[in-house]
Amino acid sequence: MTRLPDIELVHTEQAFEFVAQAPMPVVAPLLGADRERLWAPDWAPEFLWPAVAHDRAGMVFSLAHGKKTAIWVNTAFDLQSGRVQYVYVIPDTMVTVIALRLAPQESGTHVAVTYQRTALNAEAGDLVRQMAAQDAAAGPEWEEQINGYLAEKNQSPLYSD
Repeated sequence: MTRLPDIELVHTEQAFEFVAQAPMPVVAPLLGADRERLWAPDWAPEFLWPAVAHDRAGMVFSLAHGKKTAIWVNTAFDLQSGRVQYVYVIPDTMVTVIALRLAPQESGTHVAVTYQRTALNAEAGDLVRQMAAQDAAAGPEWEEQINGYLAEKNQSPLYSD
């Protein structure tokens, strides 16, 4: 990867917020890479560590991003304090930091999500901008998917969490 020292690479930051319609102890675990599969239909991480998929601090997994594979690392998984963070790298393309903050709100949970993306070369700038635009618009989709899952789960006679 060659970079000219006087060229500023693209860096973006986008954030969104929503309210999940369940208490924080129910919502927080759904933001782990393994449990996210329950509510996000296209989410398909392949766990590298731990070998058996299990949400925990330090988990490492891969995920397809188009023709490339991103390596994800969980850098914070503190469900009691409502803090979850991931960093992922698409080699020779970009680095992304996703920070999630949760807080109780009446009978639900306020979820704040921030995406920071940095291009690793000048050619990746357009992709970073494109993904940042998707990040900015992702709040309603996350809210609909999580709350849809929670509503369905609460209607199930098998629900015992």
